[in-house]
Amino acid sequence: MKIRISDDALAIACGADTVAQAFMRAGAEVERVSSWGMHWLEPLVDVEGVGYAIVTADQVETILAGEAESIGPIAEHPFLTRQSRLTFARAGKTRSTSLDDYYSSDGWRGLATARTMGAEATIETVLASGLRGRGGAGFPAGIKWKTVASAQADTKYIVCNADEGDSATFADRMVMEGDPFMLIEGMAIAALAVGAQKGYVYIRSEYPHAIAKMETAIAASAHLVAPFVVEVRVGAGAYVCGEETSLLNSLEGKRGEVRAKPPLPALEGLFGKPTVVNNVLTLAAIPWILTHGGEAYAAYGMGRSKGTMPVQLAGNIKYGGLFEVGFGITLGELVNDIGGGTDSGRAVRCVQVGGPLGAYIPPSRFDLPFDYEAFAAADALIGHAGITVFDDTVDMAQMARFAMEFCAVESCGKCTPCRLGSTRGVETLDQIIAGKNVEANLALLADLSETMKFGSLCALGGFTPYPVMSAITHFPEDFR
Repeated sequence: MKIRISDDALAIACGADTVAQAFMRAGAEVERVSSWGMHWLEPLVDVEGVGYAIVTADQVETILAGEAESIGPIAEHPFLTRQSRLTFARAGKTRSTSLDDYYSSDGWRGLATARTMGAEATIETVLASGLRGRGGAGFPAGIKWKTVASAQADTKYIVCNADEGDSATFADRMVMEGDPFMLIEGMAIAALAVGAQKGYVYIRSEYPHAIAKMETAIAASAHLVAPFVVEVRVGAGAYVCGEETSLLNSLEGKRGEVRAKPPLPALEGLFGKPTVVNNVLTLAAIPWILTHGGEAYAAYGMGRSKGTMPVQLAGNIKYGGLFEVGFGITLGELVNDIGGGTDSGRAVRCVQVGGPLGAYIPPSRFDLPFDYEAFAAADALIGHAGITVFDDTVDMAQMARFAMEFCAVESCGKCTPCRLGSTRGVETLDQIIAGKNVEANLALLADLSETMKFGSLCALGGFTPYPVMSAITHFPEDFR
């Protein structure tokens, strides 16, 4: 009898190590595998494909005796059968640092295809897929690659942005902890396409398990991606280093501070050389695209939002976890049908999509499709696709204040609208919350937000007005 238990950081935090040790003491063969992404069920124990949820060590003997209540075949769970798992096809099924497991599940096929077709055809395949950056504004990955490929330089770089700092986001961590070879393969394909010699994975220091898994996987696969070389660099936890130019400064050993554009990193990036900067989910999608073709990937999604998006459900939600699906699904389906509504059982008051800089969206707008253009038209952003759910006890004035305070704390300080605007924003919101000159201060806050939105150097200051103004627009009663 083979027992599979995730060694994902969340599963470990829920007690998976203790459960695994109990099974081994009972004489069972235990494999530590990647996470299925059904986080509300952890520790989730897989016994020959049948799942046992929220397992504790004292349930081990009952499970081995076949007397415990199961959730049935894991692969047939409704949370999984409704998904289109391309990036997370191996989730829950493979040992993360086993080359044998990776080979046996289509691993390295994308890189082999890229080597056969060559750099130009590889870029054309990525362009045909319609893949857009999965971490921010959704810029087409193929166009970025084509720009770097066309640049004349003796050295080029691939930089993977794994500084996953947004609230409700954990997909990057799940890739690095559960399927690190896929990320390395994606980086190697990008390097072949643009002519890069070296790659860096910039991981936030708060991800020790991901750092360890990536370093192990890089050492194990170095001979397979040579002459391309991959190295892990650890960030110090600055949110602003999720912005690509701040990240590049940090990689160079400088202060994590935003650079003015132009020049673009694609032309003058790391150490002044042409650089592809993509986040984890963007690069992790590449092996599937090269293996199955750009058109096959583009068949998923809607409009200009092609392919699938690993949506992360968190906050006050009943069924929290990772749900990979084609673009076009509505917020209502994700929050109510798939997420099961709030964990508290109270009414959903709003959700925030895209991290601490994302807009607050009320249930009246839950018909909004998950689509870059639809979200932009609604003054919202998809970002890294993390959805934080709030019930009807939330105070939206305090949430607006938190957004401004977050910006003030995390600002790199380079530009005035972000550095001073966020501090003045906190002060103005404090006046509003105290009931002082409310209407005048709301008008002042709207003017300040406009300045920050269009005057800031990067998205930290530029997007902070999104949660602030959306809170005021949709929940005015909390400010008066």
